[in-house]
Amino acid sequence: MEMSVLSPKKQKERNVCDISGLLYSISERLLICKGSAKIKALICIPMGKEFTRFILIFIILELTFLAFGQGGSISPLEVLQVERKLKHFRRHSLRSIQSEDGDIIDCIDIYKQPAFDHPALKYHKIQMAPTYNGTMEQTRTRSNRAEESTMTVISQIWQKRRRCPKRTIPVRRIRKRELLKFPTIEDYGRKKTMFSRQAVQTNQNLDSSVQQQNHSKAIVFTEGYRYLGAKGDMQVFNPFVETDDEYSTSQVSLLSGAYNNYECIEAGWAVNPSVYGDRQTRLFAYWTADGSKKTGCFDLTCPGFVQTNNEIALGAVINPISIPSNLTFQITIYIYKDPFTNKWWLQYNEKTNIGYWPAEIFQGLRGNAESVEWGGEVYSTRIGTRPHSKTQMGNGRFPDIGISAVITRMRIHDNYPELKSPDWVYSFSDEFNCYGARYVGDYIEDPEFYYGGPGRNPMCP
Repeated sequence: MEMSVLSPKKQKERNVCDISGLLYSISERLLICKGSAKIKALICIPMGKEFTRFILIFIILELTFLAFGQGGSISPLEVLQVERKLKHFRRHSLRSIQSEDGDIIDCIDIYKQPAFDHPALKYHKIQMAPTYNGTMEQTRTRSNRAEESTMTVISQIWQKRRRCPKRTIPVRRIRKRELLKFPTIEDYGRKKTMFSRQAVQTNQNLDSSVQQQNHSKAIVFTEGYRYLGAKGDMQVFNPFVETDDEYSTSQVSLLSGAYNNYECIEAGWAVNPSVYGDRQTRLFAYWTADGSKKTGCFDLTCPGFVQTNNEIALGAVINPISIPSNLTFQITIYIYKDPFTNKWWLQYNEKTNIGYWPAEIFQGLRGNAESVEWGGEVYSTRIGTRPHSKTQMGNGRFPDIGISAVITRMRIHDNYPELKSPDWVYSFSDEFNCYGARYVGDYIEDPEFYYGGPGRNPMCP
């Protein structure tokens, strides 16, 4: 778009609002001096010096570019709110670490972390360690086929440079461009959820909260008891994600409530460009108290999850990752409830308690979960449409022993004092021609769950 510029000599005593008015007359979308009174007071002030005027014009143009270069839905005021939020995230950083993978990790004072901005946690006292050891399980020989050549991911890339000191937590720094992708700041990091479909009926007596518009799952789940924990070993891959507003995840989830207003805590690995700004595979945790309508987020992008560990950063890159039909790497996710404090702890790779979700941010999950899920999920606005999304799940291959993504050592906590395999499970896939689910429980010591798929293919056009 061409833009005419008035002579500085003729406009020496004019103010910035005159130039803003000129920009507005050229582009009807520029609303700087017609918007908020606060913005008008900030930029519509008389200027007597050309240099100062130039600086202010540059600021206006920069705000305009940032606002309308992202699809036209972000106002200058919202850009300022983004800047304010980013400063809010970083104000308690005691150390910043530049990672080789492009991330910046801020070491935040543990008592000043984002969780305490939640109104229910205003006077919350941090619990530094669980009071309960929930890792005991029934003795079982670990002879799974999937585990014979699988190695556990031990460290995160950012740790090669430095570590966060004690009494701090590592927080992945959010970039401005990531926040600007979302309609509002409050939407950042929250799943896009719509409920227009019917709940899945596995039989006349069982309801499962699996079908959501634009979401496709391939899972194995169990329900019917009081669940106080769930665990699984999941191989880590880097599935193809077609567009920036789509994602692919693999997780262990505990849920409670109706399918259209459920509470959920989950953790696993994700490729999510809209939240993380790239297509690397990352460790994630997620929660919601209302089916992601107004609450919940990934990692520490909103108040809720309380982190206590100074070594593992939620949202950080997982490396190395598995090579299909070759050397495989896995992570172990274990979510369990402390029966004495009602906090839901997140444990990573058998030994590291990352932190917890406080009971105060939930209703149903203050007591127990009603179902447990293991498996994969793809989000796309082209789920159930033609052409279908090409975004992959798992490693992009349909379920097959030794070929596709797999989750092993699936365990639950119910009323039994130790971890155990679930008595009953049900496998399910929203779109079995796009993403498959296969539970293998016969003739092996420990059941295995194979899942995944390529998305669009001849059977899923």
